[in-house]
Amino acid sequence: MLITLYGIPNCDTIKKARKWLDAKGVEYQFHDYRKDGITAELVNEFFQALGWQNVINKRGTTYRQLSPQQKENLNETTALPLLLEQPAMIKRPILRIEKLLYVGFSTDDYATLFPSPQGQ
Repeated sequence: MLITLYGIPNCDTIKKARKWLDAKGVEYQFHDYRKDGITAELVNEFFQALGWQNVINKRGTTYRQLSPQQKENLNETTALPLLLEQPAMIKRPILRIEKLLYVGFSTDDYATLFPSPQGQ
């Protein structure tokens, strides 16, 4: 099974997700937006699967530093170049299991996605 975790390594939520996956022995690839890059195709795939509004991290510093006009005019078309320029604005983590995408991290959700074998 091909599993990829997308994000930036210094993000606390990414650290929690990686720690959880490692503790459960889940093999995955980590895709660091800053080191490995990000493309318009990948962001558009996130938009199509998750909805563009769900991909934007509105709680982060990068989003809060946008001008009021940028926030007011934010839509799928204007969000794309912003996310390519500022990948920290992408909600984290985004998890790919084969062709399915999930956004965010919670131990309950991950336990559902990666159930432990019986008796463990």
